Amino acid sequence: MAGEFSRTSRIGDQLQKELASIIQFEVKDPRLGLVTINEVRVAKDLGYADIYYTVLGMDDKPEKLAENQVALDSAKNFLRRRLSQEVKLRIMPHLRFHYDNSVLNGARMSALIDEAVRADNSHLDSDDK
Repeated sequence: MAGEFSRTSRIGDQLQKELASIIQFEVKDPRLGLVTINEVRVAKDLGYADIYYTVLGMDDKPEKLAENQVALDSAKNFLRRRLSQEVKLRIMPHLRFHYDNSVLNGARMSALIDEAVRADNSHLDSDDK
């Protein structure tokens, strides 16, 4: 069981590296921004791979995020074909792209924490006087 997990994990890591390179250097879609592949989760049967990505400088603009999703979805077959040339697998998983908003959520949480600490410090400073 653990061996199967590590195998799919290794395949996911390899697909992540190759996808990042192919998207950066070979996909020429003007709708596509600076895409970063954060994680690739491969199903145990290699039937599909869920690809989690972010786009640099998007600032969570829904129309730009939708454009990037459409561009990646339209490039799925090309990317799968190129991956099958680079990564030697008996079965190349079908690709499913998902926008990963965890980075954006993390930044928001960090900003909220910083704001709370500043407010707490200013409250403590006013009590000292």
